[in-house]
Amino acid sequence: MPTVSYRPTPGRPPGLEVLDLPGLAARADASERPLTVPVRPAFHLLVALRSGRLACSVDFTSYVLEAGDWLWVWPGQVLRFPGGPGAADATVLVFPSGFPSAATDTLIRGCEHTPYRLVTPDRTRQTALLRILDALVEEHADLSGLGPEAYVETLRHLLAVILVRLVHLMDPRHPTRPGGGEPFHLFRQAVEEGFGRTHRVEDYAARLGYSPRTLTRATRAALGCGAKRFIDDRVLLEAKRLLIHTDLPQAAIGERVGFAHPTAFSAFFRQHTGMTPTEFRSVTQS
Repeated sequence: MPTVSYRPTPGRPPGLEVLDLPGLAARADASERPLTVPVRPAFHLLVALRSGRLACSVDFTSYVLEAGDWLWVWPGQVLRFPGGPGAADATVLVFPSGFPSAATDTLIRGCEHTPYRLVTPDRTRQTALLRILDALVEEHADLSGLGPEAYVETLRHLLAVILVRLVHLMDPRHPTRPGGGEPFHLFRQAVEEGFGRTHRVEDYAARLGYSPRTLTRATRAALGCGAKRFIDDRVLLEAKRLLIHTDLPQAAIGERVGFAHPTAFSAFFRQHTGMTPTEFRSVTQS
């Protein structure tokens, strides 16, 4: 399953790309990874559907977007548009994780594990969001009106308003600052980098300079589960992605997610899903 890196448009300041669906499809075709093929973007991709219908899948969930829907795909998720761009009209925002300001990142990062990425605002909120989006599209198109730094900051601030509003719509109870604070943020990053090597809370605690208990408390405050559960969930997510979207043998997938022996991987997978990896692959691909 190919990973797609963020590549800015030549001649434009990097940070944010504003596309329509044909433009997104053209980029995908140029990289020989058409929209109909599963890919793993290494960037955020936000789709605002203005008219028509658009089928897509994110990880293991299939969606049919309709006018007024917003879909936010986070880096590392597996994305596919089975019918291609179709005739739908949409605005697509593409940006790397480092583009939003640190303050905006703090506000949105607690939503990374929200299972519902499809948002349908009511009419009042949709009108407000589209007004901001239209301003963003207009500013993005006008390279001559501002200097480079002012241009990028204008886009960054307009994007921030959209992202923060969407986070609130995903979960109105979402706090201004996510629970768990810096310990959870660092732990989450460390797990993302290291889950293929170790599944032990103690190893991450030693690396980060916290006690295992501190990481467990921070994870529970952020997500309502313990640190070990968080690690296991990340391992399981990656295993499912590889089982569904690749033809890798079970043993190779087990190695990728940190299991030295296929039997250990199979036992872990069965414990968490009630199926062996082979059974899961058969069910999901039938």
